[in-house]
Amino acid sequence: MYQYVKSKPRVVITPGTRKKIKKGISFLLSVFGLILVGNAMVPIINYQLRYAPRFGKVLSPLVYDHGAVLAGLTASAKEEERDYTLISSWFEEKPDLEPIAVPEVNHYWLSIPKLGIDQALVQIGGEDLKKMLVHYPNTAFPGQLGNAVIFGHSVLPQFFNPKNYLTIFSTLYQLQEGDEILVDFDGVEYRYLVEDLFEVSPDDLSVLEQRYDGRFLTLITCSPPGTYLRRLIVRARLIDQ
Repeated sequence: MYQYVKSKPRVVITPGTRKKIKKGISFLLSVFGLILVGNAMVPIINYQLRYAPRFGKVLSPLVYDHGAVLAGLTASAKEEERDYTLISSWFEEKPDLEPIAVPEVNHYWLSIPKLGIDQALVQIGGEDLKKMLVHYPNTAFPGQLGNAVIFGHSVLPQFFNPKNYLTIFSTLYQLQEGDEILVDFDGVEYRYLVEDLFEVSPDDLSVLEQRYDGRFLTLITCSPPGTYLRRLIVRARLIDQ
């Protein structure tokens, strides 16, 4: 006995259908691309409109217009060749600071309750911001008269993770006057309150200068988050225990 089974009809894709499929794929790819661009641009534009104005005029402005986001992104792209996860890449010239005696401890801890940063490692004289915050060499130590300077890395704020040193300072701009910063240095806890936030150009070394009319803490990161256009400075003063 023989049995014949009729095969299913072949699905024929006409040229018109093929063209529609290609258009559909192109449309989806375009939408996906716009979403990616928007994901990067919206936080920067939001920062420029909502936060940057309250930081006042940028000190020592660069030659390009900081107010133009697109122009800024172009300038930022030129900086990509430098590795800003390394402290040695942050300044064109090495700051001229008076040597300060290094304490026996080589690290300490920093907490910012408002941002969810708890006991972040600060390495004294460190280099790699992927692994730690860095206390800049020859700046005062916590509790001393002078200006203790700490550098941290930042990325787009939507990727902020207080336990990841690549993203740890991404929301630093949200701090306000009176917010608390805690430092655990050599077994002593110091309490600082934010006094000022402002921006400077990348070539401005004045933020590293020492002043001896108080005990200050300065936090520095790139600004707007995710770019290298400017430097955001958070200045805090030690509160008497």
